[in-house]
Amino acid sequence: MNDPGENGGTWTLLTGHGHVLVEIARDPEARIRDISTVVGLTERTVQAIVADLEAAGYLTRTRAGRRTKYTVNHDSLFRHSAQEGLRIGPFLALLSAADGDTADDLDGRVTPRPVR
Repeated sequence: MNDPGENGGTWTLLTGHGHVLVEIARDPEARIRDISTVVGLTERTVQAIVADLEAAGYLTRTRAGRRTKYTVNHDSLFRHSAQEGLRIGPFLALLSAADGDTADDLDGRVTPRPVR
């Protein structure tokens, strides 16, 4: 993997919101602390992002005792006009496939294996 600074910058393809949503899709029972470590953001920032995603309808939080479980709404649409009408489900299925195999999206189509 390339160092982000190696090719002229420190930007990443996904925003913090995108990284957090992908991590929640990978592990719906992940703790804020765990998500924070993986995405490289503070716990406070991750909490704010989760609140944004919940308010926008991208996910739902449910409490089970002391734990929180997240449910991602795969039918949610991308917010940018360049992806108008596209659902986030297939995108998340591709990025959150834990074993790197193909992942089925909500329409039953198979998305290709990610390039490594």
